[in-house]
Amino acid sequence: MSLDTAQKRLDEMLTDLDRSIAVLQSEHPEAEQHTADAGASLSDSGRIEAALEAMRGQRSEVLAAVARAHAGTYGKCVDCGLPVPDGRLEARPEACRCVACQAKHDRSRR
Repeated sequence: MSLDTAQKRLDEMLTDLDRSIAVLQSEHPEAEQHTADAGASLSDSGRIEAALEAMRGQRSEVLAAVARAHAGTYGKCVDCGLPVPDGRLEARPEACRCVACQAKHDRSRR
C-alpha cells in the first residue's frame, strides 16, 4: 500500500471513529432512571462504555500509525523492523507489527 493511500485511509478512519465516539457519548444515559429500569440501564451503560473504550483504543492505534507515517517508519514492524505485509496493512492500516510479532505480542498479553 502506498503511503498516500495509507494516509488517506487512516484519516478516514479517524473521522469515522471520532463521529462514532461523539454519537455514543451523546446517547450515553446520564439521566436518572426508574428503579425498574436500573438493571437494564446498567447493562446498556456497560456496553456503551465497552464500545467507547474499544473505539478510543483503535483511535490511539490510528494516531500512532499517522505518527509513524510522518516519521517515515509506517509499514515497518515496531518490534523486528521487517516490513509489515501489504495484505495486513490493507486489512488493518493501523497495524504496527508483522503477523509473527503480533502473535507473540498477543500471547504475552494473556
